[in-house]
Amino acid sequence: ADGYYLSMMAECVYSTIDYSDMVLLRSYSFNKVMEIQYNSSLGKYVGYTEVGVKQAERLNKNQVDLQQQKAQVDTFCRKNAQNHDSAIRDKA
Repeated sequence: ADGYYLSMMAECVYSTIDYSDMVLLRSYSFNKVMEIQYNSSLGKYVGYTEVGVKQAERLNKNQVDLQQQKAQVDTFCRKNAQNHDSAIRDKA
């Protein structure tokens, strides 16, 4: 069938119990090809295709958005990791 497929995936990656190495990766794919990704350890978007590079350049000029994305390491990642860990890992 003809059509297009757009997806966004948010990943919170960490390996320490105190979450000090927490990284937010927010990936945007079109037709299963990753075009662009926000990486909180870099503090910016990175483009992986010709279109993605242009989008990253545009998005990286928006300081308000970059600050909001960076803040989500705490408000989204760390908060959810603490909830999940207390329900799963800490019960072991």
